[in-house]
Amino acid sequence: MSLRHLSIVGFGLIGGSLAAALRARQPDLVVTGFARSAETRRQALELGLADAMPDTLAEAIEGADIILLATPVLSFETVLAAIRPHLTPSQIITDAGSVKASVVDAACRVFGELPPRFVLGHPIAGSENSGVTAARADLYQGRRVLLTPDQHTDPDAQASVAQMWRDAGAQVEWLGVEEHDQILAATSHLPHLLAFSLVDTLAHEDRHLDIFRYAAGGFRDFTRIAASDPVMWRDIFIANRTAMLTQIDAFADGLAALRAEVDRADGRAMQTRFARAKSARDFFTQLQEPQTMSKHWQVTAGATMQGTIRVPGDKSMSHRSIMMGAIAEGTTEVSGFLEGEDALATLQCFRDMGVQIDGPVDGRVTIHGVGMHGLRAPKDRLWMGNSGTSIRLLSGLLAGQSFDVTLQGDDSLAKRPMKRVSDPLARMGAVIETAEGGTPPLTLRGGAPLKGIHYDMPMASAQVKSAVLLAGLFADGETSVTEPAPTRDHTENMLNGFGYKVERDGATARLVGGGRLTACDIEVPADISSAAFFLVAASITPGADLTLTHVGVNPTRTGIIDILLLMGANIERLNEHTVGGEPVADLRVRYAPLKGIHIPEALVPLAIDELPVTMIAAACAEGDTLITGAEELRVKESDRIQAMVDGLNALGVAAEARDDGALIPGSLDRVFADAAIQTHMDHRIAMSFVIAATRASGTVVVRDIEHVATSFPNFKALCMGLGVKLSETSH
Repeated sequence: MSLRHLSIVGFGLIGGSLAAALRARQPDLVVTGFARSAETRRQALELGLADAMPDTLAEAIEGADIILLATPVLSFETVLAAIRPHLTPSQIITDAGSVKASVVDAACRVFGELPPRFVLGHPIAGSENSGVTAARADLYQGRRVLLTPDQHTDPDAQASVAQMWRDAGAQVEWLGVEEHDQILAATSHLPHLLAFSLVDTLAHEDRHLDIFRYAAGGFRDFTRIAASDPVMWRDIFIANRTAMLTQIDAFADGLAALRAEVDRADGRAMQTRFARAKSARDFFTQLQEPQTMSKHWQVTAGATMQGTIRVPGDKSMSHRSIMMGAIAEGTTEVSGFLEGEDALATLQCFRDMGVQIDGPVDGRVTIHGVGMHGLRAPKDRLWMGNSGTSIRLLSGLLAGQSFDVTLQGDDSLAKRPMKRVSDPLARMGAVIETAEGGTPPLTLRGGAPLKGIHYDMPMASAQVKSAVLLAGLFADGETSVTEPAPTRDHTENMLNGFGYKVERDGATARLVGGGRLTACDIEVPADISSAAFFLVAASITPGADLTLTHVGVNPTRTGIIDILLLMGANIERLNEHTVGGEPVADLRVRYAPLKGIHIPEALVPLAIDELPVTMIAAACAEGDTLITGAEELRVKESDRIQAMVDGLNALGVAAEARDDGALIPGSLDRVFADAAIQTHMDHRIAMSFVIAATRASGTVVVRDIEHVATSFPNFKALCMGLGVKLSETSH
């Protein structure tokens, strides 16, 4: 249905802003409204937000396609009873109330049921200012609107309401009524209640004038929402009182525990609590508000690539240290932990399953293990973000648990294939449900007894191997995996480090279920996948002399070094030593003219994540470089083969995509053309083309770089420290 006439009952900030947004997009939209206040009716007309503001509800809704209820939620029953005699069968009702169960109850009392064309909704937007004069056309831009229909709600009505909010600039999502009210009680209603309470408490202090006069910015920021409409919030707290009381009690328990820590001056306990809170907030910040603008990097040619740097901790080992420390017995201390979004997603998952994890603070994490069977059912789905490692390894580790759990990620992760993991796990007896096409979300049903199997992997994948071995920890008998080519062996190494015996016989790794892990200390070396960008950058930059310190050089991860050496790179290993069973070295790399090669297929699995930036090196080498046997690149965060070839083509390189790789013509004198690169929200594609841009004729725009933080949060800072001319833009 095309919206031609909108009626707004309760013409304040919410309704007025919707009218402003829609009229800016569709000037011929008819908007009528109703407000009890004559002054509000006058202001809505004067501001051009409504065509008519009749004195009666019957007149206000006459002829409207959609009727929006934007009055306080406790008034809904009265409003619905008043408009019921005047409704036509085709009219759609929706609302903007921040509590949904009470709206359902009100509708049922008036209509006997929730009418099929009543679409419950809630825009997650607002302001401390209220009233129609505070209305803004951009209030909903990039904000979420939650629709909470039931199974009887008319699909066409849902579609019409969803489109109305999208036309206002919002992102529409769906939730259940009970889920909505519980979530909003915690994330919106409780903060408002606390802000009102704090200001009211301090206002009764003897020195309240001085308290407010000298209040710092934190006080103003925290209490800003106490300027919101008191009547609206009174109604919300009453309408959602059951969920509110649950949240108030939970907060009171936490506050009492913190009070006890302050009383006994327990600095360690407080620091642990605050660090845990900071880590959780850092992780969930990406979820709190959808991105309103895409971020891009503009990179201008030129870089020095001289000096000494240390890249962040190894992502693969950071993931695994949390997983194994959580199910170990005792306390595991981790240093060098990668504080990127992917690893933080794994950390938060185990907190959600009842594991106490302190930190991270400066890369240090303390994990208080709960043992093999000590994990608890999470209260909600586990959020993987964009992390394929998290979802694949966790599906194996959780397959043998006693509880049901759902693993979900962002839109990019939702497109990733999971059958390569779910199929062997199902053979072991796991009960796993996927979305249509074998993609996330994944739901694992608890209580399924697992049995050990031998699995011949059809393609080399460390994630699949690890998932099967982790499931094998909880399986009856022996589990073994044979891989067609070597892949990273951090899972096997770390299990052995935790005292769980994993035997390796050539291409086969095997373990017997039913054992136990014992806590240990883990030092995570710098990630060679992150180092790879600078190994390539220094190799193609005349005059470069760069040392990367404390890099993990596990033989299953050094494919990038071996490939670059075959191409003629000048890379030295210095200060080689072993840390926690993992080989580590400083890598000194100096400029050297590279030559094109056919990359040996045996090295491809050992450099699968580094192949995108390897293609940049290939474009700057003398002669052609051929990559084969790399079909795994098609199913990463993006189709990395096609994404890299398309980007190289845009830069003026006649690269060709193959089913399992690519052909890249190179030139030692390569100067890339100026271009805008589509990264497909893939962090490795983005970082690879930043390196390419240092050899461009002018400026290269690398689009949609938000996901770089998933694996390399300080990539931009390190680049700029090495002379890369990089600036951020958005739209």
